[in-house]
Amino acid sequence: MMMWSNFFMQEEDRRRAAAGRRRARGLQRSQMTPEREGKIKLVLLLTSVGATLAVLAVGTEFWVELNTYRDNGSAVCDAAHLGLWKLCTKRLWQADVPAGRDTCGPAGLPGEANCTYFKFFTTGENAHVFQRTTKKEVNVAAAVIAVLGLAVMALGCLCVIMVLSKGAEFLLRVGAVCFGLSGLLLLVSLEVFRHSVQALLQRVSPEPPPAPALSYEYSWSLGCGVGAGLVLILGGGCFLLLTLPPWPWGSLCPKSGHRAT
Repeated sequence: MMMWSNFFMQEEDRRRAAAGRRRARGLQRSQMTPEREGKIKLVLLLTSVGATLAVLAVGTEFWVELNTYRDNGSAVCDAAHLGLWKLCTKRLWQADVPAGRDTCGPAGLPGEANCTYFKFFTTGENAHVFQRTTKKEVNVAAAVIAVLGLAVMALGCLCVIMVLSKGAEFLLRVGAVCFGLSGLLLLVSLEVFRHSVQALLQRVSPEPPPAPALSYEYSWSLGCGVGAGLVLILGGGCFLLLTLPPWPWGSLCPKSGHRAT
C-alpha cells in the first residue's frame, strides 16, 4: 500500500515539475526584450504626435476660409471660416487687410465675429453663409468619418499600452491595423469635407440680395488633419513591421561574426 502511495506521489511531483517548466518557458517567451520595448515606445511616440494633430484638427474650425472681395465700396468686408462642427462669420476692417490682397481676410484678423454650431447635427437644418446653403448630408458624413477615425485611433493606443504593460504582443498587430485605419479614415474625411465645400459654393440661393462672389482657401486645421493621417498611417506601418518574424531581415542583414582563420 505504501509503495503505491509513493508511486502516485512521485507521479504527482513529476507532473507539477513539468507544469512548472512549461510555465517558466511560456513566461520566458512572453518577456519582452528592452530593445524591442524601446522600438515600440519610439513608434508610440510617433503615433502620439499624429493623435495630437488629429484631435487638434477635428476640434478646431479653421478647415476652410471663405472670403468676399474687397472692392465693395465699404470700409468693412466679410469673411468666414468653418470646420466640421462650427461656422464663424467675421466682419473685418478694410484697413486691416494686407495690402495687395484682393479678397477679405485672412479670417484670423481681429473683427466682429459670430460663431454658431451647425444645426444639422441636432435639428437637421442646413446652414446659410453668404447666400449659399450647405449640403448637410456631406457635412455630416465628413464629421462621422472623422469621429470614427478618432475612436479607432483610441483603440489602437489602448492595444499598444496593453502590449507594453501586460506583454500581450498579439495585440501589437491589432494596434497597427487600428492606427493605419484611423489615418485612412481621417484622409477620407478630408476628401468628403472638400466635396462639402464645393457643394456649398455651388448651392447659391436665388432669393435677394444677390450672393457675393467668393474665394476660398484651406487653412491650418485641414493641414493638421493631413499631417495626422499620414503620421498615423506611418505609425501603423512601423508597428506592423515590428510584428514580422526576424528571420527575413536576418537573412538580408546578417550579423558580423568572427572570421574563420
